[in-house]
Amino acid sequence: AERHVAPLRRSLHACRDRLCAGLGTAGFGVCVPEGGYFVNADLATVGVADAAAWCRALPARVGVVAIPTSAFYADPDAGRSLVRLAFCKRPEVIDEAVGRLVATGR
Repeated sequence: AERHVAPLRRSLHACRDRLCAGLGTAGFGVCVPEGGYFVNADLATVGVADAAAWCRALPARVGVVAIPTSAFYADPDAGRSLVRLAFCKRPEVIDEAVGRLVATGR
């Protein structure tokens, strides 16, 4: 079974690292996950306090979708500046999304 899982693990790690590096270069605070398909990023590092509002405007602004992490908190203020982005994407899709975030000033 490992021979089937190892290529997927390598691919997901590469995509995770690609997204984390791109978000870090764009100035986002990044929490590198050890599992799952999502990277959590802190928008406070780029001057955004309300991640939910930012996420609502993001698709129309740049064509990228993120989820405000506050949706998963009992106390939404606890995760007010955090978002999560999926990295289970093709590398070129990740690069395009990061490029759009950088080009539009986040």
